[in-house]
Order: sequence, then structure tokens, then C-alpha cells
Amino acid sequence: MAGGGVDVDGDGMEMVRNRKVVLRRYVTAGYPAVDDMEVVSSTVTPRVPLGTMAPAVMVKNIYLSCDPWMRGRMTKHEDGTAEPAEDFVLGEAMVNFGVSKVIDSTHPVFAAGDLVWGLCGWEEYSLITQPETLHKINHPDLPLSYYTGVLGVTGLTAYAGFFEVGKPKKGETIFVSAASGAVGQIVGQLAKIAGCYVVGSAGSDEKVTLLKTKFGFHDAFNYKKEGNNLIGALRRCFPDGIDIYFDNVGGVMLDAALVNMRRGGRVVACGMISQYNLQEPEGVHNLIHIIPKSIRVEGFGVLDHFGLYPRFEDEMAMYLKEGKVTILEDVVKGIEKASEALIGMFSGRNVGKLLVAVADERL
Repeated sequence: MAGGGVDVDGDGMEMVRNRKVVLRRYVTAGYPAVDDMEVVSSTVTPRVPLGTMAPAVMVKNIYLSCDPWMRGRMTKHEDGTAEPAEDFVLGEAMVNFGVSKVIDSTHPVFAAGDLVWGLCGWEEYSLITQPETLHKINHPDLPLSYYTGVLGVTGLTAYAGFFEVGKPKKGETIFVSAASGAVGQIVGQLAKIAGCYVVGSAGSDEKVTLLKTKFGFHDAFNYKKEGNNLIGALRRCFPDGIDIYFDNVGGVMLDAALVNMRRGGRVVACGMISQYNLQEPEGVHNLIHIIPKSIRVEGFGVLDHFGLYPRFEDEMAMYLKEGKVTILEDVVKGIEKASEALIGMFSGRNVGKLLVAVADERL
């Protein structure tokens, strides 16, 4: 402690407060709770530590992304099935994608002042020891928060899943579940750009209205109002069947979609949020339809498609600037609210891409 009350480290460098969200205990089954996590505070020197052998980058985090895939990392996997990422470490900052500003770097590609996005801790400051996970922000004229979503992993997920896995053709029919979510809203708009007919499902009338008015879906329905008649709801929306089902939920919606697929249809398995918090996952009962209809069901991981990112970034930035793609964000302010925001996502509390604003991007 210096005479003026400023914390300094052993080399006399000023230290700053660093609040972080850590996992207190692993979630064994069911929905995680807010008290499974906690915000802890420590101090950090906002510089790459002296003597760090490999190139590293110190960043100040601005926005943190909330994503369903974080749920899997909150459970301890003793059987080696923690794919594609390892379990969170108890007591250490949880990790996900975020937008940051470089404040110090020993890496030749990054310099102080650079705006970047990539993997970082759920904290105010992160030391990035694998700078290859960072990407420079090439379109700073667009909102920086977009790099947690439409211009980041979320957008790339939608783009790669729809075009590389779904392989749409002009005039085809597209069904998107969880369509008002971060990925779904983008898929629907890409489908329209591709000249397809697109219908989405969502969990409230408010979200259905957004799909049809803000995102331009041709039609949409509230699946909660359909009860046990999801097969009938899809038949009503797609009297001639579905060519591509972009699946974000799994479960009974996947079962209903399989019945309504057209011959040669494709199911793009992106996520199964309806299953993440179940003690016993639901089975799929209508797989028999994939045989006579020659339906292709394919899962994918976005990490396998990062080679597309430069092309994707420029193309998506163009769509945004031309108004062909519009985005709805749900921004929570303050790292102390991050845990509650993440938990709310699993019950559909958010509308649009959910993120946490940690710092003022003007700083």
C-alpha cells in the first residue's frame, strides 16, 4: 500500500480491483441456481506479469456473453465427456466469449488500445495466455456489443449451421425453433436473404410478434399455446412440409418436426436447450421418418468452422449496414448481475442476445 492509499504490487506498480464470477459448486442435475455462483473481488496489476515466458495479453473486459453452452461446463464430467470445452474450475473465473480492450501486450499482433473479442474470464480484467483465441475488431463503426453476438460466435454459429450444414436452396421452407434467441433470430433473417420461406417458434406472444415484425419471419407461433399439438401446429404452418429444421431446442419439438419433414430434408442440430437441465433427457420417438424421407440429421460445433470467420465477418457487417439483418440485444449492466442473467436465460427470461455490460466502452 502506497502512502496515498493506492495498492501497488512488489514492483511498485498500481493494482486495481478485479471482480469475477466464480462457480462455487458443480451442478449435479436440474437447473443451476444463482447461489451456485458468486462474485468475488481481488486485486490485479493491469499489466502482463514480468517474466511471463510466452506472449500474453492483458485486457479490460467491456461485454461478456451469456450462452446456453455454459450450462454444460457447470457440471463435473468424470467420464471424459466434457466436450468441446473443459468443465469450469471451482473458485476460478468462469470463461466465455467477450469484448475487451487491450491494456498491455507482449504479443506482436496486439497492442495497447486494440479492441478485441474472444475467450476471456467472467471478470473485469483478464490475462489472456493464449492470444490466438483473440480476434481484432475490424468494424468498430458497428456497436461493439455485436461482437458478443451477431459478429461473434453466435453469428458464426447461425451462418455456418444454416449455409454449411443446412445447404439451403432458394424457395425452400425453413423452420427455426427458439427463433427469438440469439442464434435463431439471425438464422431466420439469413433464410430470407437466401430466398427461403421461414417460420419460427417462440415461448410468448411478445416474442412471436417480434419475429414477424422486427425480424421479418413469414410466420411464427407460440409453442406454449399449442400444448400437445406441435405436430399439428407445424402442419398448419408447413402444409407441404419442412425442407430445413434448424433445431435449437431438441425434445418434443424435434419429434414434431421429424414428422413434418419433406423428402430430402435436413435437420441442423445446433442446440437442445430443452434437455440441458433435465435429470433424465427425453428420448426421440419419431426417428423412423428419417428412413423413407431420406432426412439428414447433422450436429455441428462452431469451433470446426472458424476458418469461415473472415468471410463471415465482412458479409454479416455488410448485411447489418444495409439493414438486411437487424438485432435485438438484452443487455444487463454490472458484473454483479451476471449470475442472475445466466440463470434467467434457461427459463427464457431474455428477449434477444443476452450479454452483460461490465465497463463503459468509451473508457
